Amino acid sequence: MAKDDMVMRQPLTAAIIGTGFGGIGMAIKLRQAGITDFVMLEKSDRIGGTWRDNTYPGAACDVPSPLYSFSFEQDFDWPRFYSGQSDIHRYQQHCVDKYGLTPHVRFHSEVRRADFDGQRGLWRIETSQGEVVLARALITATGQLNRPAYPKIQGLEKFRGKIFHSSRWDHGHDLSGRRVGVIGTGASAIQFLAPVAEQAGQVTLFQRTAPYVLPKPDRKITAFEHWLHRKAPPLRKLVRGTVYSIFETLGVGLLKFRPVLAPLKSAWSAHLRLTIKDPALRAKLTPDYPIGCKRILFDNTYYRALARPNVEVETGRIKEVGEDGVVTEDGVKHEIDTLILGTGFAASGFLAPMEIHGRDGRELSAAWRDGAEAYLGVTVSGFPNLFMLYGPNTNLGHNSIVYMLESQIQYVKEAIVGLRAAPGTSFDVKADVQNGFNASLQRALRNTVWAEGCKSWYFDKGKNVNNWGGFTFTYRRLTRRFDLASYQTLGSGAVASVEADARDHSTQPLESAVA
Repeated sequence: MAKDDMVMRQPLTAAIIGTGFGGIGMAIKLRQAGITDFVMLEKSDRIGGTWRDNTYPGAACDVPSPLYSFSFEQDFDWPRFYSGQSDIHRYQQHCVDKYGLTPHVRFHSEVRRADFDGQRGLWRIETSQGEVVLARALITATGQLNRPAYPKIQGLEKFRGKIFHSSRWDHGHDLSGRRVGVIGTGASAIQFLAPVAEQAGQVTLFQRTAPYVLPKPDRKITAFEHWLHRKAPPLRKLVRGTVYSIFETLGVGLLKFRPVLAPLKSAWSAHLRLTIKDPALRAKLTPDYPIGCKRILFDNTYYRALARPNVEVETGRIKEVGEDGVVTEDGVKHEIDTLILGTGFAASGFLAPMEIHGRDGRELSAAWRDGAEAYLGVTVSGFPNLFMLYGPNTNLGHNSIVYMLESQIQYVKEAIVGLRAAPGTSFDVKADVQNGFNASLQRALRNTVWAEGCKSWYFDKGKNVNNWGGFTFTYRRLTRRFDLASYQTLGSGAVASVEADARDHSTQPLESAVA
């Protein structure tokens, strides 16, 4: 097929990159708005994003299912209050099937490059299949946790045993009787450690920093509860609202008033004392930073696994990896034949490795040379009609990212409706609006627990580029309408049909909203 034949001649209204929660929710809301000329570009052979990729043993969510789901699609019988990977992925497929999204999805279509054509007001999107898609709006729903982060450790490439990242789990590798080394103590590692320890002959956990791990109040959801929710739908909303309120209260401690976190620290301390009897091991597992500064983790198996006789916690820094083991800085060699990397994700890279070129060929990575930022975490000045879901500074430490995504989806949907009402027009957020918003956001973040000195994946180039600095209801208020007044209107199309919200976020500091 000639290259020209791979170009989609008829421009679409939108191209969505990714089929995780963000992409699925965005597609549903576009269809409900009567917009059907869009495509969902998926690099894999299945939908699901991070819940497709992370199939390691014990993979589960630390937000209750009634909240870690779409508000408009609550009619789903979750088996547990906190659901595992397979059930969350099943829910995503349920949404795709129920709302007829499959015809919009193009699998094995990883986006390599996207260029904005200012004359035509279109994005030209190149995929790994050699196809070129033309669309007025480019919506990225790639998430923050989609590219594995591999540690920079001397000699890692020399290791002759089996090595894999937790998000690329090798289910064909039998761990029975193996000498396993685990690097990392993040959310994934604390979940897979127990299943690994139950199979392996010996496990050595290489811990750089100890996490705060609280017990997870998980349980099965009974058949009676499912029946009751079907007969009384408002009850589902009540449960969801209650869970939301409890989690949002945690935000008070993270964002403003530290004493709110004291009960959580007490719960952690009790959990540690009850499960770890050895004082020396308890000392190793005690964090040296304020609770909440790094992500608070919830799991019922981690500490019990560390107390097993076949598990060792090594706190010395890794010097190098050899052919058959790991050497720590004290010179001790830990012989292993399997190395599992629970080292998280390259979260601050956002849209990497895609090449995104906006007005006048400006490259997004150049615009973000001092750390990623965006207006409302959604739009970037100089990149018209580019909308990001789960973009910079929209991650949470206390609530459901699905709630945040729904706020963003509403905002982007209104923008897309506005573009449809004004053919030939593009929206580019004003530079002063973006700068003012992010200046206020960074000032607010300096008052949060995340700024209290610990090293975490929230930061890049000394700036918190991942977390939202306020409450989720504040973010929903800021995104409830597409505020056209904050954007330059490019092109010749009329925009009278788009209601402009005259709020000027550059003069409405975020700190006042979270005070």
